[in-house]
Amino acid sequence: MRTSDTVYQQNGGMRMLQVLFLLLFLTMVTAQFVFAQTARVQVIHNSADPGAQTVDIYINDGLAINDFEFRKATPYLDLPADTEIVIGVAGPNSSSSADAIATFPVTLANNETYVVVANGVLDPSSFASNPDGRATAFNLWIKAMAKEAVHSNSFEFFVVHGASDAPGVDVVARNVATLVPGARYGDITDYIEVPTGKYKLDINAGGTETTVASFALDASGFAGKTAVVLASGFLDPSVNQNGDAFGLIAAFADGSVAELAPPGPPMARVQIIHNSADPAANEVDIYVNETRALNDFAFRSATPFLDLPAEEEIVIGVAGSASSSASESLATFPVTLAEDETYVVIANGVLDPASFASNPNGRSTGFNLYILDGREDANGAHSTIVRPFHGATDAPLVNVSVRDGASLMTARGYTDGTSYVGVQSAPVTIDVFATGSSDPLASFAADLTDALSGAAVVLASGFLDPSANQNGAAFGLLAVFPDGTAGMLEAATAEPETARVQIIHNAADPGAAVVDIYLGESLAIDDFEFRKATPYLDLPAGEEIVIGVAGPNSSSAADAIATFPVTLTPNGTFTVIANGVLDPSSFAANPDGRATGFNLWVTESVEASTESPKVQFYA
Repeated sequence: MRTSDTVYQQNGGMRMLQVLFLLLFLTMVTAQFVFAQTARVQVIHNSADPGAQTVDIYINDGLAINDFEFRKATPYLDLPADTEIVIGVAGPNSSSSADAIATFPVTLANNETYVVVANGVLDPSSFASNPDGRATAFNLWIKAMAKEAVHSNSFEFFVVHGASDAPGVDVVARNVATLVPGARYGDITDYIEVPTGKYKLDINAGGTETTVASFALDASGFAGKTAVVLASGFLDPSVNQNGDAFGLIAAFADGSVAELAPPGPPMARVQIIHNSADPAANEVDIYVNETRALNDFAFRSATPFLDLPAEEEIVIGVAGSASSSASESLATFPVTLAEDETYVVIANGVLDPASFASNPNGRSTGFNLYILDGREDANGAHSTIVRPFHGATDAPLVNVSVRDGASLMTARGYTDGTSYVGVQSAPVTIDVFATGSSDPLASFAADLTDALSGAAVVLASGFLDPSANQNGAAFGLLAVFPDGTAGMLEAATAEPETARVQIIHNAADPGAAVVDIYLGESLAIDDFEFRKATPYLDLPAGEEIVIGVAGPNSSSAADAIATFPVTLTPNGTFTVIANGVLDPSSFAANPDGRATGFNLWVTESVEASTESPKVQFYA
């Protein structure tokens, strides 16, 4: 009954034949209990007894799982509920449920969800006893109210102490919290909810800080998922028939199982950004200790986040682009990073400050590395988080803000930064002001639409006056994203000033019953009829525009029969009324002697909504 074909694990998993038997069994169960109540059940094999390394599982007299291996799990299955079923466990070569070495009568509740863990040893006298006196005989442990998924951005799991020769332990998420205090063999915890991310789990002797074993759990992609984390195997295989050694496994709702590995050496996440505008440092080589980490690292480029050694001093060296070893470094910087922390390292400044303009606030401009706390994402926030950094050596104190939005920094000088600030994930304009001035030094356009829930570092980069700085790169804003994408923000174009305008055709001259309206050289309204009106339109303001009126068959603005230069007040609201007659001598004169020639009357007005309309009368 054995097969070595595997198809479903954490990295590839359960075997094809096992799945086929499961499907066959489910078909049998469905046919037999089509009108029966059901429960959802996941089965996990955590018995480390070498004699139970592989078992067959029976439900009543039907073979449910063939050749079920140690440290494997099923996905959640539908099993009969509200009626007693017998779960039988037999050896791998069984021919029927009569071969079961252990049976367990179970009644499941309708619509309930369970995890069933097969644990313990077949002959306790042949294995080390449990140090807390707990029974270690083979058994099924059943947890009700299990969860197949959760509706949150967190990861939820419960812990099963299933190592028969292990004493009571504490499960500690290193540098976070004690997740499970004093768990003894056979204990099953409630669900534990943690944010997604990377964890180091220390298994400590109960009530002490003595670590028995440590494991790495990368739950970065587990949002909304659930799992069962089991202590598995033997602390001392030599007195337990050389069964599998102690470890932690995680069984997921889909039946995949991961064996957690010991954590690697302490590391930190680091992004390196080259923001030194010194032309002599346009390209550099970066060394970590004696190893070249980056070759020909260009100005205004960045790495993605990298893993670098933590909790020990490393030396970051910066050398010319033609270097052959770390000994050629122009500058070296000893750094000690904290384990599991995230950093942004910015190379900034100039190699020979005397050859460049001094900083107006007296700040040192020598080449240096600036180390900031970093972020690789916004941790689920529905915005983009931005960390600003002032890296322009000859620039004064500045205020930086998102137009009509968040302030990014206030009165900050060269090498100053701030913590991350939430910014709308949309096209925005970033204004840079000299502190105390209301006129921007520069404005930049940044489209953050694709950076939802992302992070970025925005750096003042280059020289305000390149001519006084060896003709280095001109001032701008450099945006750097966690994947290493880096680019200069484009200068923002001034938004054209506009006014709101409604045009009304009230010229009763039959010769102007239908006209074309031009704005400058462009046809704005074609075949505009007497006693018709446009909605309110946005027209250019603050500059002269020419409104031309032509006959209905015009081909260009040159056909205009009358033109009217108009300058509208920015942000104003106006009504433009076309009125009068083309040839007053052919019409009755006005009894008050007023001129009746065709004209445009421009008056300020009020644009109202349909919910609260306003009516204006023009006689």
